[in-house]
Amino acid sequence: MKRKLNKKIIFVILLIAIAFITAFIIYLNVRIVDDNSGFTLKSNLTAEVYTKVNIEDYIDTIEGDILSSDKIDTKTLGKQELTFIYLNKDNKKRRGTFEVNVTDTEKPLVWVSNNYRTKVGQDLDLENTIMCVDNYDNKPSCEIIGEYDINTPGTYNLTFIAKDNSENIYQKDFNLTVYEPVTNNQTTSTPQTSSEPEEPEYTDFNDILNNHKNENTEIGIDVSKWQGDIDFEKVKNAGAYFVMIRVGSQSGTGGDYVLDPTFKQNIENALKNDLKVGVYFYSYADSEKEAKKQANWVIKQIKDYDIDLPIVFDFESFDAFNEMELSIFGLNQIANTFIETVDDAGYKGVLYGSKNYLNAIWKYHTAPVWLAHYTDQTDYDGEYFMWQMCDDGKIDGIDGYVDIDILYKNSSSEN
Repeated sequence: MKRKLNKKIIFVILLIAIAFITAFIIYLNVRIVDDNSGFTLKSNLTAEVYTKVNIEDYIDTIEGDILSSDKIDTKTLGKQELTFIYLNKDNKKRRGTFEVNVTDTEKPLVWVSNNYRTKVGQDLDLENTIMCVDNYDNKPSCEIIGEYDINTPGTYNLTFIAKDNSENIYQKDFNLTVYEPVTNNQTTSTPQTSSEPEEPEYTDFNDILNNHKNENTEIGIDVSKWQGDIDFEKVKNAGAYFVMIRVGSQSGTGGDYVLDPTFKQNIENALKNDLKVGVYFYSYADSEKEAKKQANWVIKQIKDYDIDLPIVFDFESFDAFNEMELSIFGLNQIANTFIETVDDAGYKGVLYGSKNYLNAIWKYHTAPVWLAHYTDQTDYDGEYFMWQMCDDGKIDGIDGYVDIDILYKNSSSEN
């Protein structure tokens, strides 16, 4: 009995040993060995913040193929250790590692004129008059170097200096002129010959139709309370295909959301006259949470209407940008959040922006663009699905001026 038990124990031990040896052999064959000898790296192992780069961008030569790799996070400055799996020349899996340093070499963005003028004694906050923001830092150092006296006439030579946390510096000299206002008794006048008042210039909707309507475009308008009561039957008969309607706006940073007083009548009458409709919201959003809240508010206002064209995030509050303490990237993320919320609800989100702001500010957004550029022929070289080409349009059905827009068919933003 004892001998039989010993045989069983020996047999179990033998099975365990065989299993262990087999597992060890398998491990030796499948384990991934750290090995940096099968590749060489390029000399520059840095990445600019917010750029899209891959492991392959840093490999100079490699004996085999890259199978998988870490993603490079360029939203955060500093060094990152990266790993990737590759097949070496012997067709064995190996693990490579190296470091990339994410840096910010972009200067703060400062929009400062060469010359400023102000009356003696006028309340002037010159530093906040000048927009000073950074791509990465929420609050770069922005200051005016030099002395000036608002109460003393003269021309003051000043320097604006902006610096971010990465020691990128923007510097520009400019002048501030403080002047005495001219009183009536100091004014001499020369008699003028009477003449008929000149007719104000405007852009005729019919001219836009004739010059820009083709098989790939449609012509329309965008409206708000500023256009008053609109006769959409006449607008439709004038040749308009669509109308972008302001659904509402925010009453300043942190303010309430206000429904445009003409929104309901505008959208109902536009749809009644078979015009395609989209909407836009004028925003002061200073956080992603606020942007999402705004998007949901807009969705609630339009849920009972047929919306064929996009819902637009319209941020033009750049005079308040300094006070918001946002980076340029942060503002883009706010826009992206609004637009993604709209997309998730089954609509199409779009970003509105003028040419200059699209080039300078809206650099990190991921949405289609409604371009504003008041000219006969835009030279904006980015992609856009609609072009707001003037704000002095005239069309039958509207008293006063209206924006005229060109919609490009088959774009990704047409539902």
